[in-house]
Amino acid sequence: MNGYFKNFLKVDLTDNQVEDFPISNDDLEKYIGGSTLAAKIIYDYVTPGMDSLAPENPLVFATGPFTGSNVPMVSRLAICGISPGTGLWGESTTGGKFPVRMKGTGYDGILITGKAPKPVYLYLKDGRAQIRDASHLWGKDDCYETQKKIKKEVGGKISTACIGVAGEKLIHYSCIMNDEGRAAGRCGMGALMGSKNLKAVVVSGNNKTDLADTKAVKQLIKDAQECIKNDANTNAYKMFGTNWYMDLAMRLGDAPAKYFTKSVFPAAKLHGHEFRSKYNMSHYACSGCPIGCGRIIKDFKPDIKKVDGPEYETVGAFGPLCMNFDIDSVVMANHLCNAHGIDTISVGVSIAFAMYLYEKGLLSKEIAGMEIKWGDSAVILKLVEMIINQEGIGKLLSKGVKKMAEKLGVDPEEAAHVKGLEFPMHDPRAYQGAAISYAVSPRGACHLKGSFYNLDNPAATLGEELGIIFTDKNDPRQKGALATKMIHFTELYNSFTLCQFSPIPASMIAKILCAITGINFETMDLLTFGERSFNLKRAINNKLGVSRQDDKLPKIVRKALQEGATAGIEPDMDQMLKEFYAVSNWDWETGKPKKEKLIGLGLEQAAKDLY
Repeated sequence: MNGYFKNFLKVDLTDNQVEDFPISNDDLEKYIGGSTLAAKIIYDYVTPGMDSLAPENPLVFATGPFTGSNVPMVSRLAICGISPGTGLWGESTTGGKFPVRMKGTGYDGILITGKAPKPVYLYLKDGRAQIRDASHLWGKDDCYETQKKIKKEVGGKISTACIGVAGEKLIHYSCIMNDEGRAAGRCGMGALMGSKNLKAVVVSGNNKTDLADTKAVKQLIKDAQECIKNDANTNAYKMFGTNWYMDLAMRLGDAPAKYFTKSVFPAAKLHGHEFRSKYNMSHYACSGCPIGCGRIIKDFKPDIKKVDGPEYETVGAFGPLCMNFDIDSVVMANHLCNAHGIDTISVGVSIAFAMYLYEKGLLSKEIAGMEIKWGDSAVILKLVEMIINQEGIGKLLSKGVKKMAEKLGVDPEEAAHVKGLEFPMHDPRAYQGAAISYAVSPRGACHLKGSFYNLDNPAATLGEELGIIFTDKNDPRQKGALATKMIHFTELYNSFTLCQFSPIPASMIAKILCAITGINFETMDLLTFGERSFNLKRAINNKLGVSRQDDKLPKIVRKALQEGATAGIEPDMDQMLKEFYAVSNWDWETGKPKKEKLIGLGLEQAAKDLY
């Protein structure tokens, strides 16, 4: 298996020790890299009822065989552990320069355990690691200033991944920020990092792995670049970032509004065109990406010279979901989240839930300490700050919608989450396949597992190569079977690693994998890799108590609306779940992959543990 250094750095913060953690060729061939290899490593640490903030909960940074290969759109990194927000499998990804520079250190990843007695940061350069004091950084500055200080302190070409005050305070949905405004946003990995007194991970290096067939890789890079150049969405991403989708999403019924109770709203007020016309905007790209979908707003305010983003998910969460169409407040809310390291999706959903409960009389002014009305941009910004500062009602909102409902005695069917993770800005009523994918996703309400908003349309060509036949997006029949293949395929993006916006087809991905590693993989082998990854993460969740009863959508996100493209549509969860379980060979009573399924995928230890 070429394309790897076959080595992780293992860091024990309790004992202040670092050592090499070799990865066997067999494990690389089975688990590929990224989040899948991270799951293999983390699996051995998982015990029923474990405390996700305990020192023994590992934190893993993992690249894949594509990272650093000069293939376009592969500067991605998976950051994984047991989620502080959900207590289940946690997985987040990020881009920028950090992934390439981390692999350039001569390691495929980092395994971090323990807890430092005082704040520290890890500095890794060209195969040499140091655990340095970070007391002068803890509780002092926002994420941007922290990165600047470390840059001045360390010097050279570095990338820093750090937490802000949200991670230091162990806020359930805090994130990890790198390369200024890039975010590993979901699942609370910032809180896991903060629980270890780890302020930052700093990487530098230009080491390269050996590629099995350099000539073939060079040609495939050209083919991939041509594919990206000719893709219909490339120019839209360049011009508007992911927020090019806002208007189309509303027309498809995919953009939720008023806390998932509406689907029609004035999308033009928050669409990518409006941002470009109102602000001085530029764009930037992750290493090796010819698109550059990252957004930068220049000179937003006299004291805020630059704002990263906002992108579609953030605009949706602070915009229509809260019935807020004040564009300045959306930008400011996004900046506060970036500066202090907190997930914009979970923050926005939690604030929208508070507005929903206030309107229904389930959250009083006395408890909230203020009026929380739809579209009040000043209140939105105040609540963001209160969440970050852990003040008043902000402390409750920082625990997410599941805990909010429990604390306030609200019907759990009103809390928009799956397995504790808040819904993103893709409505499950818009695509039946998305609904089943949300229900069974290993990390909870995840729009990236399945990606039906990208794939379940007549123009998609991915299905042809993987034996997937397009069906009406609103028809639940065969969606359970379709979802298994879609989920297995999309598992791979965080394993190779490859940006999920990449239009590179499955057959080309398989060829790139062959040329890099030297192993002859067929296109359909990709689904086997994805299936193994998905079932391994399911086994982790089963060990932590997940059963079939957890594979569900709350009523608030599945009840048919009376307007827009999804009017009258309610996902047929029972039909799709039964089909999904049958095709996946999962046990209907327990929610576990059947023993023969695990053994067939080479997951013998999981089979032994679960049975």
